[in-house]
Amino acid sequence: MIYKRGKIYWCEFIFDGKRHRYSCKTADKKVAEEVENAIRGEVVRGNFNLPQKYKPKPVFEEIFVNYIQSLSNNVKRTIENKVSISNHFLPVLKKKNITDITQSEIKEYQLKRKLEVIAMPRNRNKRESEISFAYLNKEILILSNFFNFCIEKGLIEKNPCAGIKKLNTLSRLKTLSDEDIYKLIAGATNKLTKDLVSFLIYTGCRKGEALNLKWDDVDLQNGVIAIKGTKTKYDRYIPISKPLKELLSGIEKHRDVYMTLIKTGLKSAILSVLFIRLVKMPDLKICIFTI
Repeated sequence: MIYKRGKIYWCEFIFDGKRHRYSCKTADKKVAEEVENAIRGEVVRGNFNLPQKYKPKPVFEEIFVNYIQSLSNNVKRTIENKVSISNHFLPVLKKKNITDITQSEIKEYQLKRKLEVIAMPRNRNKRESEISFAYLNKEILILSNFFNFCIEKGLIEKNPCAGIKKLNTLSRLKTLSDEDIYKLIAGATNKLTKDLVSFLIYTGCRKGEALNLKWDDVDLQNGVIAIKGTKTKYDRYIPISKPLKELLSGIEKHRDVYMTLIKTGLKSAILSVLFIRLVKMPDLKICIFTI
């Protein structure tokens, strides 16, 4: 209720068994009634300046359930994905008071998950997206959306995810295991394809660099290959390992055949088709850009 003390209206109410009185700081009755309603609303949200023991403590897990329920208008698959992704950060944050969660705490979580992702071996029972930096970025995005929801509800004033940079999704290189390399080479249907695939694996060249290679660029005697006209516009030199030397020596024995192919240039698109056929072999989970 409101009442007048002198020229100023005051409001009075009982909260959790204790009587509270506050000045509405106005002589206008209508304004005082609006102030009283505002004060009661702040009390419900726990933001009014009451003794700490009377403030409700919004726990992460409880508010997150409310957040998920607020997404009822979203596509079912979207909601399921968010719930699934949240299984990573819920064990860490679920018991925390959301008002106590800071940006440094979110950054610490991001770093911890980043190190986990880097250390995680290839797992054929999981999608690659589940062990990538892109997946971790989704975790932080969901957290950010959740804290924005909390701001809208008047539970917090600032989003602790604000200003946290996304991880570079290209940072975690996908590499081939020894088993993948064996299957890739063994799956080649002819010697030319097998030699080209082997050459790419031994040198790390781009497809275009390998197809444009000339014998003048290969120095078997000194054990070095010169890669010219690269994307960086600087020549690059690759040492010739023992397996690579054996491969090149075998090609040199068929010099006339391979020189014609190398000089005329095998179309990159054709080579891409060959790779696509190879990577479609059972149990070989890579893409042509892995090579």
